[in-house]
Amino acid sequence: MERIQQLIDQGAIFFCSHSGGKDSQAMYAYLRTLVPDHQIVVVHADLGDVEWQGVQEHILTTTEHEVFTVRANKEFLEMVDARGMWPSAKHRQCTSDLKRGPIMKFIRHYLKDRGLRIGVNCMGIRAAESTARAKKEPFRFNASESCGHRDVWDWMPIFDWTTQQVFQYIKDAGQEPFWAYADGNERLSCVFCIMGSVNDLRHGARCNPDLYRRYVDLERKIGHTMFTKGRDPITLEERTGIYI
Repeated sequence: MERIQQLIDQGAIFFCSHSGGKDSQAMYAYLRTLVPDHQIVVVHADLGDVEWQGVQEHILTTTEHEVFTVRANKEFLEMVDARGMWPSAKHRQCTSDLKRGPIMKFIRHYLKDRGLRIGVNCMGIRAAESTARAKKEPFRFNASESCGHRDVWDWMPIFDWTTQQVFQYIKDAGQEPFWAYADGNERLSCVFCIMGSVNDLRHGARCNPDLYRRYVDLERKIGHTMFTKGRDPITLEERTGIYI
């Protein structure tokens, strides 16, 4: 925390990447206890039709900052159709092209337009979410986004928190998490995420039947499935057990 305080004292801007999920919501509330309000900027990567309806409204009602919305110049399903294949756990173009890329571009422009030097990219990533995430560095200098006139750091403020701590922090802040959690979701990302649990995929299909059909139809069109079991392809319908 000493290094974080130094960055605060140096006037760094803390960019809170907010997806509308529980981790983003808890992270934002936590950041406000550490960082002066004028040094916090909230940014949301709009995923269009593939994100849960109401996410952006939820962010607006649970934050006290202006919310800057960024969007890639392509839609997720259009990207899949053009490539003829879905992203995978090892090659997550959805994250790089639709989330990280637009957010980092926003950070660069925000700092440049205001003559500022230091930016901290804050992400609600937690070690408990997966083995791969547990191996990440919760605080690091982002050399690829830094240059002679710009220093960018990546920080995961709630990296060591448990899921229970996250929900409790939201409750203590006098807020409720996005409605999909109470309705059955374990995590919140795209409605049909390649990393999503069977439970979340089924819930997404029940709540978003039209979008579900678009995914199923696209699998059939491109001849490539979202999932595999071992080396065998598994369709979204087979994964959820919901056939149309």
